[in-house]
Amino acid sequence: MLSFDQLSFWERQEYLEDNTFVIVGAGLVGMSAAIALRERYPNEKILILERGYMPTGASTKNAGFACFGSPTEILDDLSCMAEQSVWQTIALRIEGLQKLKERIGLASMDFDSCGSWDLISSNMNAPKSEELHYLNSEFERLFGFKEVYCNDTDKIEKSGFKGFTFAIKNQYEGSINTGKLMHALHQKCIAKNIRFLFSTAVLGWTATASEVSIETTFGLLRSSQLFICTNGFAQHIFKNELKPARAQVIITKPLSHQIRGTFHTDRGYYYFRDIGNRILFGGGRHLDLITETTEELHANSLIHEALIYKLREEILPHAPFEIDYGWSGIMGMGQDKQPIIRSVNKNVHAGVRMGGMGVAIASAVGDALSKLA
Repeated sequence: MLSFDQLSFWERQEYLEDNTFVIVGAGLVGMSAAIALRERYPNEKILILERGYMPTGASTKNAGFACFGSPTEILDDLSCMAEQSVWQTIALRIEGLQKLKERIGLASMDFDSCGSWDLISSNMNAPKSEELHYLNSEFERLFGFKEVYCNDTDKIEKSGFKGFTFAIKNQYEGSINTGKLMHALHQKCIAKNIRFLFSTAVLGWTATASEVSIETTFGLLRSSQLFICTNGFAQHIFKNELKPARAQVIITKPLSHQIRGTFHTDRGYYYFRDIGNRILFGGGRHLDLITETTEELHANSLIHEALIYKLREEILPHAPFEIDYGWSGIMGMGQDKQPIIRSVNKNVHAGVRMGGMGVAIASAVGDALSKLA
């Protein structure tokens, strides 16, 4: 590959020179921030740097859930986090989903308002009626959403599940096609004259009062402002506030099944959905949290076997299946589920720690980042 000092006049002029905003990370947050910056600054030059030939973290690896929180997850958060922080985070997720729908359009990401279900297994306590009443009351008071959660235990038998005793439906959630979403965002960036350099890793940066010098694998470039949008890969900047969190996902070969919708269980640690005649199933990070606090994109055999077991015993107990393939993605987690949206100094800003909710929250984070410029 050519280093920057081997580029032509034209290449330097178009990609390296006079950049007002350089964004690190071509994932959901990075592209959302670029679009928001373009909307605020129509004439400035914007460049996105991505270390992989496509986004490397979770943006193209997620399950494609358009969700803002299952009841068991929210109740668990309320038990260990400040109530205000929990609802502020949910507000960002709802705001982000709405911005995403408006910016991309439902058809461009195959949005399906199929609803979601929180499945309670026989060894878990179902939320109490007063807890669900509280959640529903808060959603209506804060967001105008009426009866977000309702009992729909019949869904268990209709879907052919085994080992679950209770199901709670959320009528406001749905699914998307992650690949189409990312393609639509990329095309929108190109249409807005936002440039990309892929396979270009950022090794470091130095900020002065007037500019940022950015060291990459191919040489140095400069920008007026730098935006870090690398989510789970930003631990070196926020050592005590963020940790990478690997997520394992598998998908079956085509089969005959009765499953329709998006599903969570065990406080959101497991999640699955139908994709046509396949079933996608992911999660299980809580089974081996220490090992899964990593940036390495490898499979964890313990979790892989647990996913297959749950598929066989609980999700597809009456349907023989084969696993087609699996993958992993890197999320950004912390003690607080609120994203970090912060200026590191005068002209370096960061939007990281999506808490596993990048699809929902990225557009709102990108908009907030643009206001720091």
